[in-house]
Amino acid sequence: MDNDKKITRVLFCGPDFPASHNFTIEYLQNYPFIQVDVVPFADVPDVIAIYHMCVFKNMRVDARLISRANQMKLLMQFGVGVEGVDIDAATKNGIKVARIPGDITGNAFSCAEMAIYLMLGLLRKQNEMQISVKQKKLGEPVGETLFGKTVFIMGLGNIGINLAKRLRPFGVKIIATKRSWSSHSQAFESTAVPIQNGEIDDLVDEKGGHEDIFEFASRADIVVCCLSLNKETAGIVNKSFISSMRKGALLVNIARGGLLDYGAIAHNLKSGHLGGLGIDVAWTEPFDPDDPILKFLNVIITPHVAGVTEHSYRSMSKVVGDVAVQLHTGTPFTGIEFVN
Repeated sequence: MDNDKKITRVLFCGPDFPASHNFTIEYLQNYPFIQVDVVPFADVPDVIAIYHMCVFKNMRVDARLISRANQMKLLMQFGVGVEGVDIDAATKNGIKVARIPGDITGNAFSCAEMAIYLMLGLLRKQNEMQISVKQKKLGEPVGETLFGKTVFIMGLGNIGINLAKRLRPFGVKIIATKRSWSSHSQAFESTAVPIQNGEIDDLVDEKGGHEDIFEFASRADIVVCCLSLNKETAGIVNKSFISSMRKGALLVNIARGGLLDYGAIAHNLKSGHLGGLGIDVAWTEPFDPDDPILKFLNVIITPHVAGVTEHSYRSMSKVVGDVAVQLHTGTPFTGIEFVN
């Protein structure tokens, strides 16, 4: 695909999520006709013209950057979300945009496990426990159980389904909303935790639509955001939504930072209305370690690692590697989902 028809160049944007490019390079070590480069964010505009495939991760790919990608055939996310790409601009320039469905790589159940980790960390007062250890105190703080709680899964897609499946043994009540329940069969059949048609009624105690989010929030002890980020969902957890939550309820977000309104979160943590916040994604990333939100003991933040597990990242690296080889050889793509 290069001028000499011998090399296909793959660009990884930025140093973040290093396992993504390290595992991909390792997977492709026996394919000398694939060249993988990791380029700092600031240098991407200057070099993108020589690449045929781009893995953008958390970099915004706008129309101006796309206009420089003269040889680009495929823009690809190392994961699910493609909200950072100007899809219309890519389409106009003849560039395909793709994502890796979370249900085939283990990303969805890795994220589901992280959601449970954050719930338990908040319920058992993880930060206060560390203080007790340092102060050599035993038997405090007094935590809470997940058993008996009502969990509202907002957005029952692949991650939400895997979360619901794993929450069942904890003895919780699960309520969930989804934009459209008529299309759930395919998603359930493809999930890494198989669910047969009709089994959803055993998995979720109560189903609702987008119009029910405030009412469901009012009955939940824990709200978990599993929504994709788009124009309709940006800032959806705002002042009105949090006000509808029970006083002292917990909020967990393992999807996208832009779903939460920062001002509303900060205000309700300070007032005590919000009982705790567990987030793996933030409004700006990397997150500012001096942000005032982190002064609250009932806040747990992890560095966008919900899907960063050995299993999921090696699986996704294989998909990226296979796609690079398929691009080079001109064979049909497998393991990815096109969005344009």
